[in-house]
Amino acid sequence: MSKLRRPVPSGAGEFVGYFGYGSLVNRATIATGVVAAYPARLKGWHRTWRARPDMEADMGPTPGVTLPEALTPSLLTAHRAPGAAIDGLLVIDRADNLPVIDAREFRYHRRDISISDLEFTQTADANGIDPDIRLHVYEARIEHPPTQGPSPILRSYLDAVMQGFLREFGPDGLHRFVTETDAFHMPIHEDRHAPLYPRAVTLLASESELFDLALGRRVNGVRN
Repeated sequence: MSKLRRPVPSGAGEFVGYFGYGSLVNRATIATGVVAAYPARLKGWHRTWRARPDMEADMGPTPGVTLPEALTPSLLTAHRAPGAAIDGLLVIDRADNLPVIDAREFRYHRRDISISDLEFTQTADANGIDPDIRLHVYEARIEHPPTQGPSPILRSYLDAVMQGFLREFGPDGLHRFVTETDAFHMPIHEDRHAPLYPRAVTLLASESELFDLALGRRVNGVRN
């Protein structure tokens, strides 16, 4: 998908923005008709891996996803943290599509943010966004207990996330994603060749090599 940096059409009520900091950074995983997308940095939030909330009793299993028994993969979340900041992608979408994104992120609460919470990689980007448009970020639910059992990171999910960061922010942004994300000590479930993540992506050989190198830095404790 080509990078869209054109101004958002007038009529803020017809559009909505959501800040992706995980798989939503990868435009290839977004099924709705995106109007525009802007690489940005969200101030006052911090990203971490965590065991997913146990919601199966309330909502049932994730539609279209079949996981091996006892495997409950970790998910990425972000939480408010004064002085912190995270890279991501501000996606501008039609407001009618928001229920689709809410369904995708049903393990998260949709929180309000404002344009002043964002720093854009290109100053002109902020000028193209209607100041009255509703902006959101998704934060994992904490009112449910975490699932029990192993909580590895799915390699197929991580590949989609890392590809998004590489394409939006380059190699430096990819390494920044690793170093700025807490709880990256969790084991990785190797499913690259038989993906369990429903929006798995295809990697170039160079991307696979670079992602493995970035994870090697994580394992070896290299933070810069």
